Amino acid sequence: MAEGAQEHVVTGQDVSASGADAEVLGFELRSHAKRLREEADRPLFFGRLDFGHGEAAADHRGQRYYIGRRRITEEVAAPPLVVDWRAPVSQAFYQASAREPRGVEIRRRFGWAPWSSGAPEDLTSLEDELLTAARPFAPDGRTDLDGRTDLDGRTDLDVRPGPDGRPDQAGRGGAGGAPGGILASEIERPRVGPMRDIAATIQPEQDDLVRAALDSSLCVQGAPGTGKTAVGLHRAAYLLYTYPQRIQRAGLLILGPNPAFLSYIADVLPSLGEFDVRQSTVDEEIGRHPVRAVDSERAAALKHDARMAEVLRRALYARVGGQRDRPMRPVEVADGSYRWRVPVDELERIVAEAREEEPPYAIGRERIRVRVAEVLRGQAERRAGPPGGQWLRRVQRSRPVSAFVDAVWPGVQPEEVVAALLGDAGELAAAAAGVLTEDEQRALLWPKAPRSWRSVRWSAADLVLLDEVAGLMDRPEGYGHVVVDEAQDLSPMQCRAIARRSGFGSLTVLGDLAQGTTPWAARDWPEHLAHLGRPRTAVVPLTTGFRVPAAVLELANRLLEPIGAAVPRARSLRRDGELRVRRVPDPAAPDLEAATVQAVRTALTREGSTGVIAADEPSASRLRDVLGAAGIETGTADDMGAAARVTVLPGTLAKGLEYDHVIVVEPAAVVDAEERGLNRLYVVLTRAVSRLDVLHHRPLPAALTGSPDQP
Repeated sequence: MAEGAQEHVVTGQDVSASGADAEVLGFELRSHAKRLREEADRPLFFGRLDFGHGEAAADHRGQRYYIGRRRITEEVAAPPLVVDWRAPVSQAFYQASAREPRGVEIRRRFGWAPWSSGAPEDLTSLEDELLTAARPFAPDGRTDLDGRTDLDGRTDLDVRPGPDGRPDQAGRGGAGGAPGGILASEIERPRVGPMRDIAATIQPEQDDLVRAALDSSLCVQGAPGTGKTAVGLHRAAYLLYTYPQRIQRAGLLILGPNPAFLSYIADVLPSLGEFDVRQSTVDEEIGRHPVRAVDSERAAALKHDARMAEVLRRALYARVGGQRDRPMRPVEVADGSYRWRVPVDELERIVAEAREEEPPYAIGRERIRVRVAEVLRGQAERRAGPPGGQWLRRVQRSRPVSAFVDAVWPGVQPEEVVAALLGDAGELAAAAAGVLTEDEQRALLWPKAPRSWRSVRWSAADLVLLDEVAGLMDRPEGYGHVVVDEAQDLSPMQCRAIARRSGFGSLTVLGDLAQGTTPWAARDWPEHLAHLGRPRTAVVPLTTGFRVPAAVLELANRLLEPIGAAVPRARSLRRDGELRVRRVPDPAAPDLEAATVQAVRTALTREGSTGVIAADEPSASRLRDVLGAAGIETGTADDMGAAARVTVLPGTLAKGLEYDHVIVVEPAAVVDAEERGLNRLYVVLTRAVSRLDVLHHRPLPAALTGSPDQP
């Protein structure tokens, strides 16, 4: 396919067309060829569907389809050798069951060696599920599949009839039972490097969310390890495949909590054949200026408060109507020997009507200009007939009309509005009357007013205010769909910034209320979704974990009640994990640092990645030095390309990441490090997908032990 695409680029150069058409065609052909060349080497298929001959099979009677990450064909017009996992027929691979086979007789899964490039020798196993009773069972209870065998010489399907005479649902994950062998091995594969796609292991309840229509907004309340991030990314890939023109026209945006998280998920969409997707953070989207100041905790919380939207709106529109000490004067425009005049009462009516319509501020300015010019046009028309368009444009831009617009609806920059509001106690009091208390206003005010907004050193929270004012002035360019991960940590004002960018599109909102760690984190979804502009969005819970072991989840679930998060308790299908809680000092390791080195060395004897999580960055930096002195190479959370198998990170960067072996150092310090420390500890404990070591010198938080007197 890659060679064929390159040939199309060469032959396309000779296509007779206009210059513009040839350029567009050349760009499309070169882009397609480039994407195929950059496609990673991997198995071309992971599943197969054999349809029966019954009515349920419909147009697929007797057909066999291989399922993979992209459509594979020998020729463009030829039937596909491999069907894209997003195609409608592929849905049966994820949804068909013995109870509802959807016309499928056999579903086959292929097992490949880890990191296989798709070479035939890398195929390690086959696993079939007989979804209809069309084939008889052998005397030993196994199915007769015409002598087909797996790679070890055994029959390639090992399922027995269930109570209803149909075969058991082997290999089917989700709420119905434990995953089958190939599915389980894929889910439990060691985590090394960036996040991988889950196209081969999507579960039925996940598939329902992935294939929701573009016009539908979704909110997924996902417990740790339920795959909510993967669902969001695969939904993005599905929408790009199913609605290419609508998405390409409006764009698709992936929003993550921090750059480390974006680095972790960066390879997922390209692995599914989707390259032109913007992946960003909210801070990056609203970053009009570099952050050079730090707010107090209270000031930052107030700036993120939803009430600031009304304060900013008042501050902006207080400029409309002109200065009270300068009464409005008629507008007079010279036109040759004539002078056209708009009286004050007409001007007042125009301004009042524009204000009542509540347009974006910049549009309001233009409405004033156009309507004043329309009054003048009417006068000219009554005297000498309709004037031309050039006359009207000249009048609109004439000095008297422009001066009037500037006086009653002045042009202003967002920075001017915010700087005047936070630097002037009188202006803040006028805009915040009845909205913020006097004490809150004092907390917001800058200690010293800047000489000009150009000299302001902006904080991160100030940028949220600037974006709000910019949105009041003019609508930002929106996206056709936005995927928001870790949405529970967004403030109301950040939610409003996202809502402005998806006003005409839809949202996929991913999060977990129990993992909310910011001071303004969401307490419930309905209110949060209202700030996102989607108050009627359905909230779908995902509670079945596929990666985090049951022992780890059971420990973390102890924190849900003291956290106060109204979320269902998570459960895991994995019973293979390990959990060890160890008090230090002990005879083997006299201090926490030595115990951490010992735990890391033990982890390195096993396959997979290791994450060492400390309370904050100074503690993490100290552990990096200690491990380095012990000869252990370490990496940081935002360096996915690092060769080191050990990553040392603070708890603040752990969200969304996962490691095979996690070592949590001093849980009590994690709790003490921030206001919502118990939520942070819940996040930290659930990063492990195989083994969890908890090392502590101080007493464990009472919520973990159930006893405040735990030693």
